[in-house]
Amino acid sequence: MGGSIAVGVLASWLIFGEPLHVGALLAAAVVVAATAGDFSESMVKRELGLKDMSQVLPGHGGVMDRLDSLVFAMPTAYFVIVALTRDSGGVPLG
Repeated sequence: MGGSIAVGVLASWLIFGEPLHVGALLAAAVVVAATAGDFSESMVKRELGLKDMSQVLPGHGGVMDRLDSLVFAMPTAYFVIVALTRDSGGVPLG
C-alpha cells in the first residue's frame, strides 16, 4: 500500500500535474479494489471446489487468476479519477 501510494503521488505530480492527494487516493482505492477482486475470485473457486479456473495457464490458477484484480481495480480507478479530476478542474474521462 505504501509503495503504491508513493508511486501514485509521484505520478500525479510529475506526469499528470494533478495535486498530490489525487495520486494518493487513487492508489489507495486501487489497492483495496484489486485485493477485493482477488479475494472474491478465490471465494468463487472455493465455493465451486476448484483449484484452477482453467488449464490455459497451468500452475497459475488459470486466466482469471491473472485478471481477477483488474476486474475490480479498473472500474474503481475510472470512477475515482472522474470524481477527483472533476473537482480539481481537470477534464473528466467520461
